[in-house]
Amino acid sequence: MDPRKLAAEFDKRPLLVFWESTKACPLACRHCRADAILKPLPGELTTWEAKAFLEQLVDFGRPPPELIVTGGDPLMRLDVMELLDYAKDLGIPASLAPAVSKNLFEALPELRGRVRGVSISLDGLKEAHEELRGMPGIFESTLEAVKALVGAGMRVQVNTVVWRKSFPQLPDIFKLVFDLGVRVWEVFFLIETGRAARSLDISPQEYEDAVQFLVDASRYGVQIRTVEAPFYRRAKMQRASGLSYSSPTYEKLAARLRELMGEPTRPLDPAVVPTRDGHGIIFVAHDGTVYPSGFLPYPLGNVRKESIVRIYREHPLLVKMRRGELGGRCGVCEYKEVCGGSRARAFAAFRDPLAEDPACIYTPRGTRNSA
Repeated sequence: MDPRKLAAEFDKRPLLVFWESTKACPLACRHCRADAILKPLPGELTTWEAKAFLEQLVDFGRPPPELIVTGGDPLMRLDVMELLDYAKDLGIPASLAPAVSKNLFEALPELRGRVRGVSISLDGLKEAHEELRGMPGIFESTLEAVKALVGAGMRVQVNTVVWRKSFPQLPDIFKLVFDLGVRVWEVFFLIETGRAARSLDISPQEYEDAVQFLVDASRYGVQIRTVEAPFYRRAKMQRASGLSYSSPTYEKLAARLRELMGEPTRPLDPAVVPTRDGHGIIFVAHDGTVYPSGFLPYPLGNVRKESIVRIYREHPLLVKMRRGELGGRCGVCEYKEVCGGSRARAFAAFRDPLAEDPACIYTPRGTRNSA
């Protein structure tokens, strides 16, 4: 579908609704957006309130948005299976983003038929992944979880955070994901929120190298999505139009990819889905507070008091985001409709969710010196 038509659809309803069902989690990851803890916080939506929230999603119309049940670890909610069943009864497609723990292995038989898919985090090779996750042995457990889910016939997505230690490993991580039989790779880029510190992040030039590498990786039959790096779409469109890209770091990543995978098996697909914070995506916290995304802590309302449909469609900030009323380079960029920059990173850097994305190095045509 034409990105402009998709964008018009996103004025009415999101593609994805993320629900932070609980803050409880057995892990203590260094970059955790949720600042997750071992036990649930007071104020979590009750079972009744959670069902009322799910009913609100139906009011977006048919088909309803997909519900991504996340946390913390959603499997630490005692009523999670009941709520997944209720979502299914309402015709709401749901996916789960659990932590890798004994809860996941125990719940595996119950998840079949209840969720469309499961996403598992793999944030580097063994040493890097375990450093970020803060738990020895979690790398092997993660591989075991992916294999178990794939073996059970479930749709599996691997999520990878790009940070200073995983960045040079991206080709090897991609090969590992591919060899595990996973064909959806969602690549997250850090936002300085929750426990994520700036010291974990990479530079703007490395951001560009990473997304250009992902364009190459997308030619091996794996669907690649990015979180908080919408300029990946700009890179795809540039490359599809015949523009080339080169830098020493990118060339090293690309050469390693070809060494591991051989030559690309498919042509570059220029299609993009123009989602970003508050535009095709909305986030509901454990206590019902609504945010543009899980990485943008700008409260918009609460589903306990008003419908998420009204918040999404009418909140002034979201309306401005969807209209592209952005500042700096993002506001004048010719790729604004398909990219629009990370609103979460703009907020983290400038305390303004409409400011430019400081991680993007692209200079829009209208701002170039013509001399």
